[in-house]
Amino acid sequence: MNLITRDTDYAVRALCFMAQNPERVVSVTDLGTRFAIPRQYLRRILQSLARHNILESSRGQGGGFKLRKHPSRILLSDLMEVFHGALDFTRCVFRSAACPNQANCPLRKTVKQIEKNALIELRATTIASLVSGHPAAKAGRKAPGKRPAKQRNEKSR
Repeated sequence: MNLITRDTDYAVRALCFMAQNPERVVSVTDLGTRFAIPRQYLRRILQSLARHNILESSRGQGGGFKLRKHPSRILLSDLMEVFHGALDFTRCVFRSAACPNQANCPLRKTVKQIEKNALIELRATTIASLVSGHPAAKAGRKAPGKRPAKQRNEKSR
């Protein structure tokens, strides 16, 4: 299972570029050349983002795409859902049918917790945080393994 699909990857690349150039209308051709993505494939991705009100599109000479939402409001989880639907790590299948053991599955509870933790991270990651180079720097969150300075000083005495 790929958590990040090619569509999501290409969308993130294009959106990060647009976030760095917020007033610029960017053509599919320019983006395709910049990131070596086939034009028709990229056009389909950007049109999907426009249908989901993430981008604005304009036609004609000088047309292209531009961010509709602020980069801090474009969540990685939303982009993933645009291209492959709701994230569900516990969609168990057995020969194309729902797994008959879902109620008693020893893995289900653990995988649900993993899914919950992953969704927290994906929902906290925005285009703005990716552009800034600090995807883990979320408001109100401490870096893992770090204790407040007061606790460190008391511990070292």
